[in-house]
Amino acid sequence: MLRALILEDEPLAANRLAQLLQAQTQVPLTVVATLASVQEAVQYFKEHPLPDLAFFDIQLGDGLSFEILEQVDVQCPIIFTTAYDAYALRAFKANSIDYLLKPIDDEDLTKALQKLQRLTTSSSPTPAPDASLHLLQQALQQLQSPSARAYKNRFVLKVGEHLRAIPIEEIDFFYSFEKATFLQTADNRRFALDYTMDQLEQLVNPQQFFRVNRGYLVQLQAIKDIIHYTNSRLKLVLRQHTQEEVLVSRERVSTFRAWLDQ
Repeated sequence: MLRALILEDEPLAANRLAQLLQAQTQVPLTVVATLASVQEAVQYFKEHPLPDLAFFDIQLGDGLSFEILEQVDVQCPIIFTTAYDAYALRAFKANSIDYLLKPIDDEDLTKALQKLQRLTTSSSPTPAPDASLHLLQQALQQLQSPSARAYKNRFVLKVGEHLRAIPIEEIDFFYSFEKATFLQTADNRRFALDYTMDQLEQLVNPQQFFRVNRGYLVQLQAIKDIIHYTNSRLKLVLRQHTQEEVLVSRERVSTFRAWLDQ
């Protein structure tokens, strides 16, 4: 039975992947560790035997998972998980590093494990960590390039019997409330959406919007003030009233500061 490690900072996504792994019959395996940050992963690889397989989310609260490969020698096969589309990561498809597009389904997982089986039974060696790092850096450069993908310019919504197009410039923030998702406009109007917060995070330009916590995706121009808060968090004062305090979660503070400073 193979020993698998999951590196994922979203608990729901980590639990879903663990459940899919336990339910699949392609490769017998057990999850030996679930980690949530670059720092945890580096420490784990320094202190524990290598797993037989690792699932790495690319973007974590304290950095990008390729930073782990710069600090420790990870010789086990890695399957990257990402919310980005296949175009940005097409470099991986021709190599032994695979990826799963979030939300992960069992068919994609089965294909990735089949690829792992082919690699372990073939005479071709697994690429060295340096090669893996190079491929990942290339893909990340595509992700960071403004021309790498097109982001939404507007959201078309049904309002009663009418359709309304809301330009992205008029949206102050997206938020979730009681299992529903909404957008709030600059003139203080609220509209329900059929997207999840995870989907919205990938549809809008990351230079304009930042996911400050699980429930809020905020536009830069909507932030009036930023206040130091308890437990190393930050409190945002937005130009439109919200139903609750909008806090930058502790694990996202460093990336939020970098986002502000770009």
